[in-house]
Amino acid sequence: VQLVESGGGLVQPGGSLRLSCAASGFPFSMYDMSWYRQAPGKEREWVATITSTGGTINYVDSVKGRFTISRDNAENTVSLQMNSLKSEDTAVYYCNARWWNRNYWGQGTQVTVSS
Repeated sequence: VQLVESGGGLVQPGGSLRLSCAASGFPFSMYDMSWYRQAPGKEREWVATITSTGGTINYVDSVKGRFTISRDNAENTVSLQMNSLKSEDTAVYYCNARWWNRNYWGQGTQVTVSS
């Protein structure tokens, strides 16, 4: 099983980034996919989830209207489009796959929002 995040980096406040997660080694289309983040000195925080078919999407209140999660079940990828970034969005962002008692994590990608 592999979840490989990419797309992180340094961006100025108000800017945008698009994170991607490439999945392999499991039946991707059966899994709900989520993004989490962990800021320095803080616990890991749930950011967004998209269900296996893409029929249901949820976001933490702090990113609603700014972030968009999407998935491509043909390509086994999930993405997080992040707009209007704020300094408080600075964190390591993790891709997560979950189905029943199966729960997989990626290694994370750093997002830093700073001028």
